[in-house]
Amino acid sequence: MTLTEREREIVALLRADPMITPAQIAERVASSRAAVNVHLSNLGKKGAILGRGYILREDRAVVVIGGANLDVKARSARSVTPGTSNPGHASMSPGGVGRNIAEALARLGTNTHLICVVGRDPAGERLLADTREAGVHLDHLHRSDGPTGTYTAVLDADGELAVAVSDMTATQELRPEHVTGARDLIGNADLLLLDGNLPADTVAAALDLGHAAGVRCVLEPVSVPKSAALAALIQADRPLFAITPNRDELQAITGLPAGTEPQLLAAVSSLHDRGVHHVWVRLGAHGSLFSTAGEGHQLIAAWPVEVVDVTGAGDAMLAAFAHALLTGHEPAVAARHGHAAAALTIQSTHTVRPDLTPRLIQDVLQQQAQDTQETQHIPEGTKTP
Repeated sequence: MTLTEREREIVALLRADPMITPAQIAERVASSRAAVNVHLSNLGKKGAILGRGYILREDRAVVVIGGANLDVKARSARSVTPGTSNPGHASMSPGGVGRNIAEALARLGTNTHLICVVGRDPAGERLLADTREAGVHLDHLHRSDGPTGTYTAVLDADGELAVAVSDMTATQELRPEHVTGARDLIGNADLLLLDGNLPADTVAAALDLGHAAGVRCVLEPVSVPKSAALAALIQADRPLFAITPNRDELQAITGLPAGTEPQLLAAVSSLHDRGVHHVWVRLGAHGSLFSTAGEGHQLIAAWPVEVVDVTGAGDAMLAAFAHALLTGHEPAVAARHGHAAAALTIQSTHTVRPDLTPRLIQDVLQQQAQDTQETQHIPEGTKTP
């Protein structure tokens, strides 16, 4: 993180006395209170201090850059019949891939900053209030004169997605210059998470900043069309720490088939050749494949749970993965934390579970381990199907 000499002086004072007032700081550094307030504001934007009380930045900070929108979810009471009206019920809640990941991270206790765009409308105000309340820092928020984005999903009676329409026009207004304006914050991050809904040149600018500062960068491709647009950005001279496609997105990124296991592994290998250290391919009900360059791959089984609502499961998966990484877990183990968070989310009506905690994830992992042990030690004489 790049701080001016005066900012470093103020940080030293805050470290010695977090409750010191701006007036006292101004007196100690022989400056005006107005000037000190400007410095404090800049320190907040750089991630050196957090919120009120001048809490100094902790380690393990994450910067998320991506979409924020209002989710409209309609669930059919019966199997969806195309081309006609289906009885059911609807709800509205904060959403957006980047915003969901940031909220889940904050609820898990990770110091999280979100860079996004929202409109100056009631939907935008609601998004901001709910996201701040969850503990996400929004010092680099940008406001649009257009409407806040929306994601409208129609779910079948079993909670599976039938169809969705995403209006991410506002997110397209997040330009490279906005990312560059957060250079110090990004350079000070322990992890940079990028939502594939961003314009390609904005993703490129963020990757450049992260690479220059030695920050680990993770790219979530989001969809097949977005994956195809981002494919050219994956380059060996600007390596990625991780990418998290599903099978179809992997095909779009690499231009290679991935239908069979050999094809899947060949497509993953091609990304390693292009500088991606970890490739984590989501395989739906079959779990995921986690591959590390030079170390091989492993299949991680999905834990069977009753599906209530699949919305937000992938976002929780990536958030829990990042949180586990930053608390010292190996990447493949962190991926298992991601699976646990996804299972918890699928069982909830919330896009981001408000009760999501590391303890809740650990409980799922312990239950999984117990279930696995029981299936591996079948009592003698027990008939198996």
